[in-house]
This record gives sequence, structure tokens and C-alpha cells, in this order.
Amino acid sequence: MIRKIQVVILATLIALPLLSFAGDKISGQQIIENVYNRPTGNDQQADLTMSLINSRGDERVRTIRQFTKDFGEMEKKIMFFKSPADVRNTSFMNWSYEDENKDDDQWIYLPALKKIKRISSDSKSDYFMGSDFTYDDLGDRHPSQDTHKLIGEEMIGGESCYVVKSIPKDENYMYSKTVTWIIRNKWIGLKKDFYDEDEDLLKTLTVKKFEKISGYWIILSTEMHNVPKNHRTLIQLSNVTLDSGISDTQFTERMMRRGL
Repeated sequence: MIRKIQVVILATLIALPLLSFAGDKISGQQIIENVYNRPTGNDQQADLTMSLINSRGDERVRTIRQFTKDFGEMEKKIMFFKSPADVRNTSFMNWSYEDENKDDDQWIYLPALKKIKRISSDSKSDYFMGSDFTYDDLGDRHPSQDTHKLIGEEMIGGESCYVVKSIPKDENYMYSKTVTWIIRNKWIGLKKDFYDEDEDLLKTLTVKKFEKISGYWIILSTEMHNVPKNHRTLIQLSNVTLDSGISDTQFTERMMRRGL
């Protein structure tokens, strides 16, 4: 998550003394806040490949250009679909706020209708463009919206991870709970299980690849697996550029219509 430099410095000062104690001295809340505040640059642009894979192994591939920028009190993201033809020129924009009481604002532009649609709160549980990510998954959930508990520590892929269970404070939220495996010191959520309202496993998000780019830990490949449907969405980033000075005007409804 891109954060202004003052927040990054504060998060670092908070994290350092915590790490000097034994692992059980850090709370689930502090771990999730460290993930939330993990610096990834002031702005970022990248090419995305989104692969939709059904239970038979059939694959549909979509290419996207994405721009993200930190505005201090909010983070803005805009995505432009480049291919295939049936989704070309579709665009999606998300504004996430530092204010924990303010929900993300989201819009989608549908070129066939030549219309921008605002995503209502009732539609946040809908799946985005046939993927296994809901609109809510594409936003930025504030740590204060859940109650977090450190429930263990495990090794995954050679990485030492905290295991944190998060229960939403809103009883009507789409997930009854999530469990996240978070890499120590890097503050990357390496794996996350999502449970439905009956507390059955619904989805698993797995980070397949991450690298340090320009001094920041950047997630380059993730997979969301819908367990009941046995459907997967793989997202891979390439040509990542950080701190290039993206214009503020990139994140507007006008640009959604204009496209790339």
C-alpha cells in the first residue's frame, strides 16, 4: 500500500522496537497495521496479465495497464483493459481513504454502453469482470474494520510467517473471517483464506512471487482460488515502474472514458 512518507517513517519507528522482543510480544492488530502501512512508493504503474482458469483448465487471458498514486489522505488506482476485444477499453477506478469510517469509492466504465457506473455498497460483493476477486477485494480494507488475533507462527516456502485471524466488526460483511499468513519483517501477506457466512472456506489468495524493486517489496504474482467453483484467477505484474511522477489528472472519470 502506498503511503505518504510521514506514515512510512512512523510505521517503521513503531515496528522496530516490536521486533526486538520475542514474537509473541507483537499483537495481531500491530501485524496487520504493518502490512497496511508497508511502503511501496509514491506512485506505481505496471502491465497486468489476468488469467481466468476454470475447473477444466480452460484459460481466458486479459491484459491491463494499471496506475496507482498516493495522495496523502487517499490512494487512487485506475485500470485500463487492453485485450481481448470484448473487454478492450473497459476501465475501473478505485479511491481508498485513510479515514477508517469512509468506504472506498469505485467506478467502472463500460465502452459498449459509453457509460460510467458507480459501484454501490450493495454491489461490493459482486465479482469483478468474471474474476474471483470481488469489488471489495480490489479496495483497501482498513485494519480498524476487523478484530485481529495472532493465532500462531508457521513456515511457508522458507519464509517465517505470523498467522492472524481477522473477524469483521460489521456482522453483515461478506466474509465471516479471514486468516492471513504474513512474512516477518517484510510484512507481506503470503497467503489469505476467506470464509463465507457459514464459516466454510470460500477462497484462498496466494502470493506466488514478490521482489524488492527500488528498495520496496512489490508483489508481482498472486492467485485467487475459489474453492467451491474450483475456479482460479492469476494476476501477474510486469514492467513495474515506481515514483515516476504520475499526473494527478490520470485518476478521473474523463480519463476512464478516454482510455490509454
